[in-house]
Amino acid sequence: MLIRAASVLVPLFGRLTVTSDLRMRLSSGTIFAANHDSLADPAVVLAALRGLGVEPVVMATAGLWRVPVLGRALAREGHIPVHRRSARAAYALDAAAEALAGGRHVLLYGEGGLPDRRDAAPGPPEAFRTGLARLAQVSGALVVPVGHAGARRITSGSTAKQVAGALTAPVRRPHCHVHVGAPQRLPAEARSGTAAARTAVTVAWRTAARAVGERDLELRLV
Repeated sequence: MLIRAASVLVPLFGRLTVTSDLRMRLSSGTIFAANHDSLADPAVVLAALRGLGVEPVVMATAGLWRVPVLGRALAREGHIPVHRRSARAAYALDAAAEALAGGRHVLLYGEGGLPDRRDAAPGPPEAFRTGLARLAQVSGALVVPVGHAGARRITSGSTAKQVAGALTAPVRRPHCHVHVGAPQRLPAEARSGTAAARTAVTVAWRTAARAVGERDLELRLV
């Protein structure tokens, strides 16, 4: 339901375009790793992936499960709560590995949170946590890098700016672009795997940022 809802709602808030380096049908149990820079980007990414025939379970902050209606929908559809900065955080990786073993695709955000920025421009992925690399190692799953840009034009900044952005987005219709890279197998060592994943997602993000006309892109690269 949530993924279908995203595919319906996103075109109302902006113009979504998608490019992909996928050249064959993915095997079951693949990890999709995306950059995370806006409260709006999960819907943007899910709408793009659904257009490519992919409906993953999502690893997301556990606080969303406390939201009425939304929490029940997340639980019903098998999405995975992440209890950040707690002893329960590791359980999310176990649940993700189980989903992958069961043939589900999994979407996660390597950065583990949103950037502390107030501007609405695209920015490159920040430092990744090791969970993505550890999940890939344990599951043996391929990783597909996903880069997106433009979601911060829908909502970003302070609470007031985010509300104003969401309310005016249907009129402004900002351009959002998602680029899906080619599947790859990460190095087995967690540190190397984490670095490789961040590099791959950054390359995909660069493609997306250029697609939405980011002019100062080179100044933002890391």
